[in-house]
Amino acid sequence: MAKKLEPSKSRIVLEPYNDFDLSQSPLLSPSHPPSISSLAISTLPDSRTLIYAGTDSGSLLLLSLNPNPDSAPSSCNLELLRSVTVGDSAVQSIHVVSHIGRIMVVSDGCLYLIDSLLMQPAQKLGLLKGVCAIARRVLSGTTKSGTLQFSGAGGVESDSMSRRLFKRLGAGIKSNGVNVRDSEMNGDDTDCVFAIVTGKKIMLIELGIGSKVGGIEKDIDGSYVILKEMPCIEGVITMVWLDDSVIVGSVGGYSLISCITGQSALIFSLPDVSSTPYLKLLVKSHKVLLLVDNVGIVVDAYGQPVSGSLVFRRTPDSIAELSLYVVAARDGKTELYHKKSGAFVQGLSFGGTGVGRSVIANELHGRFVAVATASKVICYREMSPGDQIKDLLRKKNFVEAISLVEELEGEGDMSKEMISFVHAQVGFLLLFDLQFEKAVDHFLLSETMQPSEIFPFIMRDPNRWSLLVPRNRYWGLHPPPSHIEDVVEDGLLAIQRAIFLRKAGIETAIDDEFLLNTPSAAELLESAFKNIIRYLQVSRDKDLSPPVREGVDTLLMFLYRSLNCINDMEKLASSENSCVVEELEDLLEESGHLRTLAFLYANKGMSSKAVAIWRVLARNYSSDLWKESVKENDLGDTSATVVCGRRTAAAEASKILEESSDQDLVLQHLGWVCDYPIFECLTDMLRLSLHRLLYVYSQVSEVDQDLAVQVLTSDRRTYQLIPDEVVAAIDPRKVEVLQRYLQWLIDDQGSNDSQFHTLYAVSLAKSVLEAFESENFIGNVDNRVRLIFEGPVREKLQMFLHASDLYDPEEILDLIEESELWLEKAILFRKLGQETLVLQILALKLEDSEAAEQYCAELGRPDAYMQLLDMYLDPQNGKGPMFKAAVRLLHNHGESLDPLQVLERLSPDMPLQLASETILRMLRARLHHHRQGQVVHNISRALDVDMRLARLEERARHVQISDESLCDSCHARLGTKLFAMYPDDSVVCYKCFHRQGESTSVTGRNFKLDILFKPGWLVSR
Repeated sequence: MAKKLEPSKSRIVLEPYNDFDLSQSPLLSPSHPPSISSLAISTLPDSRTLIYAGTDSGSLLLLSLNPNPDSAPSSCNLELLRSVTVGDSAVQSIHVVSHIGRIMVVSDGCLYLIDSLLMQPAQKLGLLKGVCAIARRVLSGTTKSGTLQFSGAGGVESDSMSRRLFKRLGAGIKSNGVNVRDSEMNGDDTDCVFAIVTGKKIMLIELGIGSKVGGIEKDIDGSYVILKEMPCIEGVITMVWLDDSVIVGSVGGYSLISCITGQSALIFSLPDVSSTPYLKLLVKSHKVLLLVDNVGIVVDAYGQPVSGSLVFRRTPDSIAELSLYVVAARDGKTELYHKKSGAFVQGLSFGGTGVGRSVIANELHGRFVAVATASKVICYREMSPGDQIKDLLRKKNFVEAISLVEELEGEGDMSKEMISFVHAQVGFLLLFDLQFEKAVDHFLLSETMQPSEIFPFIMRDPNRWSLLVPRNRYWGLHPPPSHIEDVVEDGLLAIQRAIFLRKAGIETAIDDEFLLNTPSAAELLESAFKNIIRYLQVSRDKDLSPPVREGVDTLLMFLYRSLNCINDMEKLASSENSCVVEELEDLLEESGHLRTLAFLYANKGMSSKAVAIWRVLARNYSSDLWKESVKENDLGDTSATVVCGRRTAAAEASKILEESSDQDLVLQHLGWVCDYPIFECLTDMLRLSLHRLLYVYSQVSEVDQDLAVQVLTSDRRTYQLIPDEVVAAIDPRKVEVLQRYLQWLIDDQGSNDSQFHTLYAVSLAKSVLEAFESENFIGNVDNRVRLIFEGPVREKLQMFLHASDLYDPEEILDLIEESELWLEKAILFRKLGQETLVLQILALKLEDSEAAEQYCAELGRPDAYMQLLDMYLDPQNGKGPMFKAAVRLLHNHGESLDPLQVLERLSPDMPLQLASETILRMLRARLHHHRQGQVVHNISRALDVDMRLARLEERARHVQISDESLCDSCHARLGTKLFAMYPDDSVVCYKCFHRQGESTSVTGRNFKLDILFKPGWLVSR
């Protein structure tokens, strides 16, 4: 709620430090006080600040300032130390050469050297005459300087000086009959290199340097070396030397002269009626300011404009540079302008109108600026950046303060830590100013601010995190941290006082927007909470210590609760967080945010408490929530909506139980998870029609059973539950839950426990029997409803009875003995090996001829088909013969039956036309099979005879062995030795045969694995 102030009225950069009146000095004649014509400032190595003032009478005055620039102005004296006479004419300019501890003065066209403390008389420099401008070379460091040539010495030059220069600059060439050397001007060497304009020429000279004592050059005798001479324009008044360019100003305009080539180029000309040209070197940015009337144009070393122009309020007499600013003086006023933006920053008055020409000077890298009138020297000090920012913040000019910080950051004059500090300080001031959104924006820009600094605004002291709050009052510009409600209350009181003062005609710092449209306390608190939430959300991603992280998450939950942000609360509670449960559980329970508390309990591993809350929510789902859910989902059935809400509670509880390995906890809550109340009262139930009731029941029963099964069969827990205890704990009424759990044990877990197999089969059988009973009870209810109760249970039973061999068939048979489950009985009798009963059920009860014949085929005995034929022909129990099934059996498998036995068993009552063709086909097939068997028998005998003959011929084969015959293995002569021959005709001695064996020859062929056939061995007939 701070009121915006004009920058010119808000930023204070310069403050008056001290002044000195020449007319009041006892060292000067009061009757004829000198008039100041030039000014310079220098800081000695011992931190003393010296001010040199040149007068129109040819004297040079030395004034000393307190060496401590941070001390109060009242304790600092600007006093005159001494003076020295330079000449009879006015001192035109003063140049401090701190590198050699000398002062260079231009007076009456001559150059003079004086020691920095004015302890010795002035010494004229060489024979130079008609000097009208002088400038020292400055290197920017970004531009590579060229080589400078010098020709001869214009003054007294000692042999040692010449030898030193020749040694440093190297060999040279002849120029105009004079030896010339090349010299690179770098580093501190440029402190003694100057450009001097005399008449129509410009000379680049270097002062002679003697021995160095205590960091100061000694034995300087006024010698110099002319490095180069170049032509120059006439009437030069001001000059600057930057890198390899010398820029000169005359009444005709500004020109640039290259000190490498000596060529001159006009930058721009001045109009006939114009102010005196003035050049100012901006050392920090390595640019040059060219003054044209009241406009300052900034150019680089090549004379090209590089930024916007500075428009002064009046044409300055003199200009100085101070960090980010340009200081101009004229008519007893000092004005401060920003170098980059050109904005007017500050104005100071140091004298009335008619004070005459003003001269201003600044330290090279210091904080002082000196302004001189004819008889007075005024010293100004630049406030430190911190003091400038504090002053702006005291005036609540936050925009200007941040602008200054950004400027200092761009110049590299402010560290990142300080920038973060200022952003945090501005944020706190804005916070107490009730501008919460802007405050948090600055908090987020601060890299050093700790989230714990916000804690006192959220929770009153003392609390768990009181000791974590850093005791950092910054600059003491804002009150101590307090609860945000107190901050809002105090801020509203301040607004009320401002309104009262405004009515009384007194201006205040409160913004007009707050005065005209004052927000309510509730609106301000809501804004504060929302923006602090924004800051804490960003802080969660930072690397925080565990205690601070706990505070951030816990207080974030506090703020969510204050704004009733239910979705955000539940999202935070259910995700990874560091909330302290002890600080939140009572609060959340009192406010009724039980879902959030349940999520928080579950996230912290407090499963029992979390499930207990979900149980309460499932059983006490309020009617208000029913109505809200009806509106959100656009459902016309309130009872169905309640079921959905309670289903959600059961589903959340099941997620917790799925991960829990605590068997007691799981079994304790399993019942209500799969049996949460569907209807609150009987009237709700009676309100539904039968079909609606059945529909709701089907939907709910399917979901709650799924939840229970997921809990019991979850693979997300570390240790699985004990099956015996789980089976014992399942409610007998929850038949499908039991069945699905047992199926999971058998199919997925591979359980071979016969107890579970039998229990599963018995449960399925009971479900099938109950389904039949329910179907008979329901009567004519449509098929859709009937399927709800029956389902695929019988199919599951049949498949399981077929697949498993581990259940007890007799126990299931006892259960279904009186039922009509004939297929299930057949499967069980088959397991017991009672083949006759199986055939009777398949053939007579079910009349499934195909299944009966398939069963006979599985038995693999011909008498099975005969037994089945007997059952078809004599069903007994008052049932007539099944001639069609008998004919089908004879047609399909008649060749496997004995015709005589078939004829014996045929009933006299069987119509002959049904069986005649079948019996005839059986006889023909029988004869064909007999003759086919004889053919196969004879062929087999022929093959056997041929093989015997081939073997006999092979054994009777003669082999001739001579004295030269060798063993194919050891290559020994066989002679009269025993030998053996393999089927591949290889011959070996008996010793090698005994070693090799009779199945493997010396070639490595194994005749048992790789059988050898010869053409003579094959059957040729």
